[in-house]
Amino acid sequence: MKKFIALLIFISSFQAQAQMFGRDPIINLENFDQQRVYWGYYLGMSYYDFKFEYNEPGQDILVEEGVGFNVGLIGNLRLNDHFDLRFEPGLTFNQRNLIFPGFENANDALREVKSTYLHFPLLIKFSANRTGNIRPFVIGGLSTALNLSSNVNNKQDNSNNVFRMIKWTNFYEVGLGVDFYLEYFKFTPSLRGVFSLNDELIRDNDPNSVYTSNVVSMKTRGIFLNFTFQ
Repeated sequence: MKKFIALLIFISSFQAQAQMFGRDPIINLENFDQQRVYWGYYLGMSYYDFKFEYNEPGQDILVEEGVGFNVGLIGNLRLNDHFDLRFEPGLTFNQRNLIFPGFENANDALREVKSTYLHFPLLIKFSANRTGNIRPFVIGGLSTALNLSSNVNNKQDNSNNVFRMIKWTNFYEVGLGVDFYLEYFKFTPSLRGVFSLNDELIRDNDPNSVYTSNVVSMKTRGIFLNFTFQ
């Protein structure tokens, strides 16, 4: 009896996959993409890094990347059968550790950069033709982000173990993903690269600071893995 029940579960699962992804699947949410405006939300993970440029060659500042958490909302405006305009405001939490060269004391060399971003992307989504219950897409655009952990108003600097960044940062974003049309909602995993357009570092008060004097620019680079429900 147990083997028979397991066989039934396997057959049912196989049939469900065939209905969704087979040659002649049952079409879910057939008219979903014909809506002029629709909404959703996303959850995901973020992987942040820094790109440094220097005045003079020397030892690089080491970046220990951190994995963070994303959550946000989606507003989608249909432009035509293949293009959509999307606004995806969200909140991102992340931490990166910077290890500066030239220090014998590990505590002096280490700076923990905790970032909480309010992220405001405006994106264009281009979708391929739908095949059954699957529709791949590419997406790209511009965004701006407010760093709530920037320490921009703090008068202290790295000499007092305070690392400072600017409050507002602009990015460009490119990514890809796949829409899966399920019975009751659309589920979308996507991967996106996020790249800062401006220098985010606030220099120390001492122009000869060992932490910041040799840095021309410090720009965020990130990868988002998001799971969207619409």
